[in-house]
Amino acid sequence: MVEAVLFDLDGTFADTAPDLGAALNHVRALYDLPPLPLATLRPQASHGSRGLLKLGLGVEPDAPDYDKMRDAFLQHYEEHICDRTVLFPGMAALIGELEQHDLPWGIVTNKPHRYTVPLMEKLGYAKRAACLVSGDTCEHSKPHPMPMLHASRLIGISPQQCLYLGDDLRDMEAAQAAEMTGIIAAYGYIDPAADLGSWPSSGRIATPLALLRYIQG
Repeated sequence: MVEAVLFDLDGTFADTAPDLGAALNHVRALYDLPPLPLATLRPQASHGSRGLLKLGLGVEPDAPDYDKMRDAFLQHYEEHICDRTVLFPGMAALIGELEQHDLPWGIVTNKPHRYTVPLMEKLGYAKRAACLVSGDTCEHSKPHPMPMLHASRLIGISPQQCLYLGDDLRDMEAAQAAEMTGIIAAYGYIDPAADLGSWPSSGRIATPLALLRYIQG
């Protein structure tokens, strides 16, 4: 019996790729590089600044200019964190259904706290969430189960009665390790080459509202 629903943020709850992509293209412009199309950026949008900088500028953290690039990326993103970010179609209706049935819901993301809370506030859902667990809330981030278990304690629901929706392999690995039901948000930022059948999940959905069949039985 599902008694609570937890969501990944980027690529699951909200479509943040346009603003993350704009931050990356801002950095590319600083190095006289043309902008990358959103379709190219989208599959990496769940992988944070490190994944996006690798995609957009071919750099790893040991590159000479990496810190400068990362700082420029993060500053631009923080200043434009919700210019074009919106909930995925159907997510608002799903949240409404959960709240109507008194099912608590929350966010468990690897996004740092300094971005998670302002973004959720701008989207209008920060106070409606039963918990907001960020990538730096706990000692470990996903795929470690610690953030999942922390969220479970915050909302007062056992992990076995929590469902977790995410769009990355590490989301399903974290859910499995925490003994939560893991469902893949197949509409999210998933590499076309990903083998979803190999992910440790209990199912996948093509739209947020399709999650209701796992909740209502």
